[in-house]
Amino acid sequence: MDASSLSQFEPIALKEMNSVSLLKRIDTKFLTTETKLLEVLPYLQNDYRILEIDENRLMNYATLYFDTDDLRSYMEHHNGKAKRQKIRIRKYIDSDLCFLEIKEKQNSGMTNKTRCTIADLETNLSTKSKEFIKKTTKKDLVLKPVLYNYFQRFTLVNTQRSERVTIDSCLNYKTDDITKALQNIVVIEVKQEKQNVQTPIYKALKANKIRTSSFSKYCIGVANLFKDTKANRFKELNLKINQLTN
Repeated sequence: MDASSLSQFEPIALKEMNSVSLLKRIDTKFLTTETKLLEVLPYLQNDYRILEIDENRLMNYATLYFDTDDLRSYMEHHNGKAKRQKIRIRKYIDSDLCFLEIKEKQNSGMTNKTRCTIADLETNLSTKSKEFIKKTTKKDLVLKPVLYNYFQRFTLVNTQRSERVTIDSCLNYKTDDITKALQNIVVIEVKQEKQNVQTPIYKALKANKIRTSSFSKYCIGVANLFKDTKANRFKELNLKINQLTN
């Protein structure tokens, strides 16, 4: 994505975003193309500020997902379990920050994210990381690194209410043997304390006929790269992705 398309937004510094960290939140996702996104952005410039770090607005991310040998986390999502967890290490490349993160989806639809700072990506989890995972999940899991995911993100912050919007593009996946890029795909995620569909981002997306879409970067990556893994739950979503990329 071209960073120049973000120049019309007023900036917000990272330290100003503490009030909208939203580690406990409702997430709503939308799937579209970069071309369609560029049509939406002008509708948002008066109501949202953009995160800026060292004059950079388009940030690079790397994520390493962990799972059990039988892909328990993936299968729980695939089988529709409402309460589930994902374990990952996410590196904010431009700011050289790295966090071990555990995302837990509740039966209510609320997402809780718990995280701790670590030095860098860990293909072998440290003792400290294992203890954090055990304490947070209350499970004694045997985990292994499963999938790398790389993407670019910019973050918008509503000037009037507690709402953040992350927009991810240039999605790439990698295992030891395979790489795959989702060309032209954009994932928009609206993060709120309580769902409010009357905010400017919702209105802009509705006006441009961009509809909600359940999308898990981890699950889509596994479904596409692990050919012998059950993936029928994501068949319709993969068809949509293929339509958007063509």
